[in-house]
Amino acid sequence: MKRVNVKAILADADLRRKLMVSTIQATQAREGIETTAEQADRAYYVVTEGEMSAFFNLEPYRGGKLTEGDKRHEMFVRSLDALGRVRFDVPRRDFATIDGAPLAYKQLSLVFALFRENPTLGEHFASVQGGMNSTESERFIRYRWEVMSGMRKWMSFSKGGAFSRFYADLDLVMDWTDSGSDYKDVVKEKYGSASRFVKSEAYYGKPGITWTEMTSKGLNARRLPEGVIFNCKGPCAFPRAEEDADYLLAVLNSSLAQMLMNCLTSRSYGSTYVARLPVPDASRDIKSSLKSMAIEIFNAKERWDIGNEVAGTFQLPWALRRDLLCDEELFGKKLDRLATIEQGEQTHIRSIYAKLDDEVYRIYGITDSARKLIEGVLGERPPEVLWPQMEGKTAEQKRMEHVWRLLSYAVKRVLEADDDGIVPFNAVNGEPRLVERVRHELAELFPDRDASQVEVEIVNELNQTVKGYRRCASLDAWLDNAFFEYHCGLYKNRPIFWHIASAQGTARFAFGALIHYHRFDRNRLAKLRATYLRDAIEEFRREASLADKAGATADRLEWQAKLEEAQALDVKLQAIQEGHHEGAEGGDRDLRILTPWKTSEERPNGWDPDLDDGVKVNIEPLQKAGVLRVAKVV
Repeated sequence: MKRVNVKAILADADLRRKLMVSTIQATQAREGIETTAEQADRAYYVVTEGEMSAFFNLEPYRGGKLTEGDKRHEMFVRSLDALGRVRFDVPRRDFATIDGAPLAYKQLSLVFALFRENPTLGEHFASVQGGMNSTESERFIRYRWEVMSGMRKWMSFSKGGAFSRFYADLDLVMDWTDSGSDYKDVVKEKYGSASRFVKSEAYYGKPGITWTEMTSKGLNARRLPEGVIFNCKGPCAFPRAEEDADYLLAVLNSSLAQMLMNCLTSRSYGSTYVARLPVPDASRDIKSSLKSMAIEIFNAKERWDIGNEVAGTFQLPWALRRDLLCDEELFGKKLDRLATIEQGEQTHIRSIYAKLDDEVYRIYGITDSARKLIEGVLGERPPEVLWPQMEGKTAEQKRMEHVWRLLSYAVKRVLEADDDGIVPFNAVNGEPRLVERVRHELAELFPDRDASQVEVEIVNELNQTVKGYRRCASLDAWLDNAFFEYHCGLYKNRPIFWHIASAQGTARFAFGALIHYHRFDRNRLAKLRATYLRDAIEEFRREASLADKAGATADRLEWQAKLEEAQALDVKLQAIQEGHHEGAEGGDRDLRILTPWKTSEERPNGWDPDLDDGVKVNIEPLQKAGVLRVAKVV
């Protein structure tokens, strides 16, 4: 018996048509209906190819430039008898395949079959969920570094965020004390029912995949770790089979997945849309291959992020990574080496991503010619980026960022090791100046190098002119005029190391101190005034008197000016300490901690901050009083 290749027959359009026409005639004859070949042929056309819609992409031929005329009519006429980059013929039933889809004729003409042939993400692979709606974020949401473990339970909070495929650090936390009872009470009071906002609660804390709901850059999925609450701006997919998680991560981040999503939506990637994404149930080997690629890109990005001071995985700044650099290298050589490593890692993950794309096209059965058309429609897509915070920056800017990150870390070590969390810029209270303590840290961090030489090499870098970075001629100048502003930016205007100073901006200050916000309670403010600042005031008064006795008028005036400046700072700090207020509540002269969600009885009487209330609430009295080196922080 001769075997028949059915696939080959069906692939031949003319042969398929002849077979179907004769089949239609035979079927009708059995029902007693005489049908001509012409009638059967017409029926076949209506069922399989009828109601074709022709779309003409004439926008590129509008003209408008001085050298180009309007060619839309010409291109329309030329494309009437031929398909190509202008005319797209799409059966109307293909739009019904994706119910509610936009009129994505270019996309559907290329990939509509994939929607018919593959199961959807939501049906077969994962439970796709929208997250919690937010309200009163200032009360319930914080950056991770603002709060400490204590009476309140803060859980990691995923809220979409910036474009990032495969990996992203979660820097937000949400107050979920007693399973979010306070939040639920607020929602119920404002909207009548907690369930209207607290959605998909059964999935909170479970690992999965998340992405940004609203973005013009396209679908960008990344791992969602355990122990996370997710917001509606960051929908999630929870794989039914744990081993499918990274396979799905690979498929969701592919170029073809973006093409398919363009058939469903333009820039909103809500759970309903993403759940309808067709995903092939590939073989175990193919899944394993794609899974390994997704893991490799994730690991590369996560490894790099351990050099990011504000990341949850932070260990050491990049310039101190012994797994990357040689201890004996000159500092400039380290920076050169870091640039090479970053570029090499970025090239590597882009290469892996290209291979991932190749594999995804293959498992969907996309031919090379179809792929070319698809990528022409998609246009240029965002590339993989190893260091997203510095995307688009120059090599000089990245180099300087490494220098500032190193110094930021040295300051961090000083503040965290200090007994009371108060480190003066002046040599007061028997303590060395901040700059001396930073120098000590640098010596500890570069044990195989001469400390003074390391400082010279660092200052040589600081003294370069680089866009976006204040040029500093010394370590003192960087600490005085650059650190706090940089720290505020790095910590997203929720700084935890505050620079209190007697002068703002870049003017020289008579007295200054860095304080650790987490320890700057009522007693620490009292100590700052009674010990550190008073010691400086007494020194200025003593030096002014000595200069007066010596007849050194210029010196006396200089010390007297410092004395008055320090005394003015003390008056402001006293007003903060006492919670001074006059005029309208919340006005510029109201130096109380005004936590909006607390009653007047619940608010502190004077300076007694509750860390759970966040940096924004607690730093405002200092900002209003003008005692911060940077005038506007929040």
